[in-house]
Amino acid sequence: MFENLSERLNNVFKRLKGYGKLTEEHVNEGLREVRLALLEADVNFKVVKEFINRIKERAVGQEVMESLTPGQQVIKIVHEELIKLLGGYQTSLNLAGKQPVVIILAGLQGSGKTTTCAKLALFLRKKGRKPYLVSVDIYRPNAIDQLKTLGKSLGIDVFPSETSLKPAEMLRSAINKAMVNDFDTIIVDTAGRLQIDENLMQELKDLKEIAEPQEVLLVVDSMTGQEAVNIAKKFDETIGITGFVLSKMEGDSRGGAALSIQYVTEKPIKFVGVGEKADALEQFYPERIANRILQMGDVLTLIEKAQANLDPEKALELQEKLKKDEFSLGDFKEHLIQIRKLGSMEQIISMIPGFNKIKQVKDMLPKEKELTQIVAIIDSMTLLERRQHAIINASRKKRIATGSGTTVQDVNKLLKNYTEMERMMKKMKQGKMKGMKNIGNLAKGMFGNLQ
Repeated sequence: MFENLSERLNNVFKRLKGYGKLTEEHVNEGLREVRLALLEADVNFKVVKEFINRIKERAVGQEVMESLTPGQQVIKIVHEELIKLLGGYQTSLNLAGKQPVVIILAGLQGSGKTTTCAKLALFLRKKGRKPYLVSVDIYRPNAIDQLKTLGKSLGIDVFPSETSLKPAEMLRSAINKAMVNDFDTIIVDTAGRLQIDENLMQELKDLKEIAEPQEVLLVVDSMTGQEAVNIAKKFDETIGITGFVLSKMEGDSRGGAALSIQYVTEKPIKFVGVGEKADALEQFYPERIANRILQMGDVLTLIEKAQANLDPEKALELQEKLKKDEFSLGDFKEHLIQIRKLGSMEQIISMIPGFNKIKQVKDMLPKEKELTQIVAIIDSMTLLERRQHAIINASRKKRIATGSGTTVQDVNKLLKNYTEMERMMKKMKQGKMKGMKNIGNLAKGMFGNLQ
């Protein structure tokens, strides 16, 4: 997320911090680079112009130029202006008013509406709501079945939509059924089109008139950049929307949509999709996103993910085993499974302040395929082998490799990395390893040679 933009901006800031005293020329030179970085990130040019002007006005002031750390002051200004650009503060869903609350999701075909409906339903259920999923997409083949399948997999009720009915009739029926069955939130998956057309807009207007929704959220593919802004303006002008869900953010290394859409439409981004899994939906916090863009980490989101996904009893159990030097390959596998619930290793590292800047940590990060491979290898071991990895000889390695669909070389690499990790952990426990630079060594011990 925002990787390309982050790298460009941080290179600029590194130069600015290198000057003992900043001149207006230094600031102008840095802002030219920032401007180019934003334009290359596909940020709307009007947004870029206004953003740069606001920074320049503040950065060449007496407070910055006469500061003991002028470079840091410029970064502080950029950080504050980024937060403003992204909306300033987090905007929650409006769940007040008459029940059931209706939330309509709109958007073009392929934007991710259907999966976002399921993700939003899961999010709301975790908050204590009782959601009801409704598809009124009678045009896309299997759209209704897709939502039913997603709902079934999550244990969330789905209205039994039929393509023989018109969308308006289906929605009326769904609202009546929701009221009878005490559902407090209806999430409506609407039809998309390959492009905006009058029929699509009229249908959305009709649905909005029937449901009187508290929220009309536009689901936008974040990787479409500035085009997302054009789509958003058209939808807002025609039907009126209350906010956005930016889907596929995990694949957006530029960030053009996120940095443009709120400023241009003056409507808030409420959620971002950060992966394919059902729980990969995050509330949008402008300050946290600004922190990620400037590689300052996002500890609050990481803590929230940990609280929601990690088992505290298993964490305490692991802590005790580490203290007693009883940490085995089986424990390592369980630890890995717990960590994977938080997202990809890259996502986790990006939330820890400073880690993204340590190249050796980034280079050592295992890919999802490699993590799956590690779990498969450990699953193919006997209980005794997991507890006493030293007994794994050549014949055992061959059996483990065959059972896990890997090679003996893969098994050797895992055992070597695990042994190295054990050694590092003992050193850390004895206080012989200090400082963040040793995190890279620990990462290498855990995953380093598994390619």
